[in-house]
Amino acid sequence: MEEKVASIHDLLSKAEEDKKNNDISSAIKTYHEILKADAMQIRAYDGLMKAYRKDKDYKKELKIIESAIRVFEKYYANSENHSKQIKSISDKLNKSLGLVDKKGNRNYYPEPIGRWQTRKKTVEKKLAK
Repeated sequence: MEEKVASIHDLLSKAEEDKKNNDISSAIKTYHEILKADAMQIRAYDGLMKAYRKDKDYKKELKIIESAIRVFEKYYANSENHSKQIKSISDKLNKSLGLVDKKGNRNYYPEPIGRWQTRKKTVEKKLAK
């Protein structure tokens, strides 16, 4: 398992170096390779979004943002499977802290989802022009 972490770290370094050297296509390819190996790599999603942004390919950037949000929402939803008692207490606490509205809709999203949703709105505005 340590080899996988080391290779992902090496690939991230390679992709960031490619991006610095303006070899955007190579960086994009490497980021995709990282995400195939481990879909939970925040740095790979961020790097890929920035690479597409630098390339001014907003459609692909939007596609990556949406994909990243789906992956992490699924991850957080799976990690919230608790007993009814724990869910009830969590719901009450979330309401009292203002993390959800009266209907139970989230006012706050854990990172990196919140940051990506903000970026998604910006990209959608650019595409609407």
